[in-house]
Formats: sequence, structure tokens, C-alpha cells
Amino acid sequence: MAPGARVVAVSSRGHHFSGIRWDDLAFERGYDKWAAYGQSKTANALFALHLDKLGEPSGVRAFSVHPGSILTPLQRHVPLEEKIANGWVDENGEPVADWFKTPEQGAATQVWAATCPQLAGMGGVYCEDCDIAEPAPDEDLAWPGNRPPVRLGVRDWAADPAQAERLWALSADLTGVNAFA
Repeated sequence: MAPGARVVAVSSRGHHFSGIRWDDLAFERGYDKWAAYGQSKTANALFALHLDKLGEPSGVRAFSVHPGSILTPLQRHVPLEEKIANGWVDENGEPVADWFKTPEQGAATQVWAATCPQLAGMGGVYCEDCDIAEPAPDEDLAWPGNRPPVRLGVRDWAADPAQAERLWALSADLTGVNAFA
């Protein structure tokens, strides 16, 4: 990558559901789809955080983003009853929540993180709604059933440099690939 390059990792407010389950990464002792989704989105944020640390000396910066809540084909794996109970859709599967973004609106923060001059010289931050996210409040505001506030912020476990480094090392060990070794 050339100096000035930016890497944008797509995380999600779903990172609020779970930090990294270091003692059970593969959910072998009880699978929960929302915790697994949350862990994967926390991992994306931690990836960007550590990639930024490693890439900064070469002028490569990394960011993680929450694109917003968007009804996409991903939800095909969520039963209609659950989508109704969460207030996403009606009995016919039609959206009822007014806080969903269009795919185009969801892409905005990703494009912003990749191109915005405001982020020049910065990296490793979690972004939402075309801005740098604030730390999340201690109380859990993260759905699945409640209407999200305009901004949720980033949980401490998704912005922890020590956890980011630990996850990077584990990933490099598991895959045999470490781009910065």
C-alpha cells in the first residue's frame, strides 16, 4: 500500500453485543447468534485499530465504521417473528422502523472515512454518521429490540489497543500470515 492509503473495516453497532470471548472464541460452550455477530464486529474494529498502529509508520491508516442500521439480505437469516418483535418490519415483512438507512446512506460513512480530509493524520478510530464516534455510555443501548439512539458510540472493548494487539497476534498464529512480521 502506498503512503496515504486508508483501510476501512466495516464494523457495526452490533459490537455492543459482545467483546472478544477469549475463553471461548468459537462459541463451543453455548452459541448465541447476536453475541457471535457482536464478537465479529468487535474483531473488525480491533483489526482496524491494530492495523493502523502497524501501518502508521508507512503512512497507511485504518478506520472502522458503523454504516448504520440497514435492511439488507443479511436479515434473511432472522425469522420474521423476530424482526416483527424487534420493531423492524410489519406482519408482511415491510419496514416500519423510521431509523433504517438506505444502502446509499449506509455507504456514506465508509466513503467519508476513506476520503475525508478531516481524518488526515489520524487513524484507528471508530466512526459513525460521518464523524468520529464518542465512547459509548456504560448502559447498554444496543438493541436488538429497542430503537437505537442517533449515535451509540464505541464500546471500550472495541477500542482497546491491548485487545487489538492480542487479536492480531492470535489471527496471525491461526492463519500463519502476519503482513507486518
